[in-house]
Amino acid sequence: MLLWSVLKIIIFLTVVVAAAFGVGYLLETESMLLITVAGREFALTPLSGVVAAVLLLLLVYVALKLLGLLVATIRFLNGDETAISRYFNRRAERKGYQALSEGMLALASGEGRLAIRKAERAEGYLKRPELTNLLVAQAAEMAGDTAKATETYKRLLADDTTRFVGIRGLMKQKLDAGDTDTALKLAEKAFALRPQHHEVQDTLLTLQAGHEDWAGARKTLAAKLKAGALPRDVHKRRDAVLALADARDALAEGKIDTASKEATEANRLSPDLVPAAVMAARMAIQESKPKVATRVIRKAWDAAPHPDLAAAFASIEPEETPAARIKRFRVLLAKHPADAEVKLLEAELQIAAEDYAAARKALGDLPETAPTARSLTIMAAIERGEGSEDRVVRGWLAKAVTASRGPQWTCENCGHVHATWQPVCEHCDSFDTLAWAEAPQSESAFAGTAQMLPLIVGALEDRRDDPEIEDPEPEVVDAAPVEETPAEVTEDMAEENDPHAPGHVLPDMGEVSNDAETSEPARTAAN
Repeated sequence: MLLWSVLKIIIFLTVVVAAAFGVGYLLETESMLLITVAGREFALTPLSGVVAAVLLLLLVYVALKLLGLLVATIRFLNGDETAISRYFNRRAERKGYQALSEGMLALASGEGRLAIRKAERAEGYLKRPELTNLLVAQAAEMAGDTAKATETYKRLLADDTTRFVGIRGLMKQKLDAGDTDTALKLAEKAFALRPQHHEVQDTLLTLQAGHEDWAGARKTLAAKLKAGALPRDVHKRRDAVLALADARDALAEGKIDTASKEATEANRLSPDLVPAAVMAARMAIQESKPKVATRVIRKAWDAAPHPDLAAAFASIEPEETPAARIKRFRVLLAKHPADAEVKLLEAELQIAAEDYAAARKALGDLPETAPTARSLTIMAAIERGEGSEDRVVRGWLAKAVTASRGPQWTCENCGHVHATWQPVCEHCDSFDTLAWAEAPQSESAFAGTAQMLPLIVGALEDRRDDPEIEDPEPEVVDAAPVEETPAEVTEDMAEENDPHAPGHVLPDMGEVSNDAETSEPARTAAN
């Protein structure tokens, strides 16, 4: 730095000395400069001539600047870009972005109307509809002005850069309005523009499943996997659900080959998906492939016991005796012996064989430790089979009225209970959310029924003393505001006086086979 400073001083002094030397030289020069203009002669000393030349150059420079200003003014008035126009443009841009930022802050603060005004003001300054229209649409939605929001989203469709945003906005509006048909079409268009957009993928998949477009849903699911938005194991599970749904539709349409193929594919993708295993096994049974059906059921049973699996396993040999059935079911009963489903299944099989002591042993303490309508009803059947008094049987049935229904197909999203498995929840339209689990129940769910039980039982005792009434037990069912399942069991039990008569217990249990009641293997054995 010091060297550079010294160098600048030297240069400055050199220039000053040269200038002084030049001026001195011009002053000492005796020659004159003659300039003739329009017949007139002007005599100038050399120094005066230099000064005159400098002044002339300065005048030319000023004249050129004035001429440039005049040209710029004319161009500005003509609409061309100039320094003046750039100044005003920068000023408008500054005000526009300020209005836009104020609009975004108003939107974040929940002031929809203010955000709309700021966005419209920003549009007046910026002339950038791809920015301001989006803000107007979101603000209109917040303010509840659906018509304005729709109109603004439609304007976004005209520009390639904002078309996806407009389609997505319209799609969400149709979803909020419940117009799923139009929403599905918009989702397909949005997916075509942005196939890797996660939200659009999820929305399209849900809508396709809701409209039972299983083939389209499987393509969307594959796109989610390719985009990395879905783990591979989850993809296989959901692909199995879609294949199973497709198989069900094919079976309903009489396309047996397609149904068998899709059910087998669903079971291959997810061997522990119970409905897929059941359908694959039943299709194999229809094709006279009992070994294939057995292998499918055993693999699913190893993952988790389920009454539907037991029912499918029973249908492999529908004509076998109760003793033969117990022997064949040993391969299932040996797995998960501590599982409640295994205990209930064995108890039902023993009841079908009329071995009530073995049924009681198999049931264990389930009626006390984990009471459900199914376990309590089975206990009532055991008591009836062993010849216990009617009040003991009624006591177990009374407990079954208010007991938990046990595991059912329950939506993990909304808690809605389904009679059978479905790929889409009937209540909240969620895809693949049904699980075999105990549904949550409020404490007051059966309060009214529980309060009526003492009155019901008392009325029964009074009616038993009346000789004109031969069989009061069906009246218990009619008098009590209880659910259908225990009532049916009570009414059927009352029809037979001999507890050891063939086919007595199992048909009763068969009436309660879906909502955590006795399963199909016992019903089939009884037949």
